[in-house]
Amino acid sequence: MNLVKTSETIDYAVRHESFERWFQSALGRALLADQRRLLDADLAPLTGARQLQVGISHRLPLATGTDFTQRIMTTPVWSPEISEGVVVCDSHELPFPSDSMDLVVLHHSADFSRSPHEVIREAARVLRGEGTIALIGLNPLSLWGLRRAVSRHREGPWGGRFLFRRRMEDWLHLLGFNIEASSTRFFRLPLQRSGRDRESWLDSRRAGNRILPLGAYYCIMARKRVYAGLPKRPAWRTAKVISLSGTRVIGASRGAHAEKTMSEDFD
Repeated sequence: MNLVKTSETIDYAVRHESFERWFQSALGRALLADQRRLLDADLAPLTGARQLQVGISHRLPLATGTDFTQRIMTTPVWSPEISEGVVVCDSHELPFPSDSMDLVVLHHSADFSRSPHEVIREAARVLRGEGTIALIGLNPLSLWGLRRAVSRHREGPWGGRFLFRRRMEDWLHLLGFNIEASSTRFFRLPLQRSGRDRESWLDSRRAGNRILPLGAYYCIMARKRVYAGLPKRPAWRTAKVISLSGTRVIGASRGAHAEKTMSEDFD
């Protein structure tokens, strides 16, 4: 009997819904607020035509203060209250043209996908050259990752993959990105707390913990490289073809034929 649970047996629709509900908890709201503060600060200088957020729900908007003409969000499941600017699709199959977005925000979309590498690849495809990608993922090298490893339950964030930050950076490098910033954040214990007096001691010392990659989530900022096209080989002007009586055609190898003709004339 095969006891290995493959990704094909995971109901990601159920896990998306569970994770979305978890964001309504005290710990979930605190995590989302921290992510919003981070992106609002780091993405504020960016401008462009189109901004795309690929996530687990359209009810969790990020980077709402950026100066982009059009903001688009994706959601994996249709619902009656979907507003304008929201597209229902899988994160690994984006229905947008290549090189059409100036900013792509991946909000835990790789964590909750059966094809995380395709999620990154699709984001790279729709992003224009010199565009920016902001990738947010759950950090396995943290107390949150430890809880996920020992927990038998897969509700909320514990149903995510918790992919390594280094792996995400390597994938982005292979897809032609330069990593501009990469850090972990949110140092609270993975426990539901209420009230500031009961916050984690790790959170109260978050400034000192920034030097360690122990935050609950990481955020990678990367810019898509634009390679200069190789110069086209100059189209050489076709030499005029001259036909001489008693000789072959003189063209590109004119010198060789001319020498042969001259030697024949002297014979």
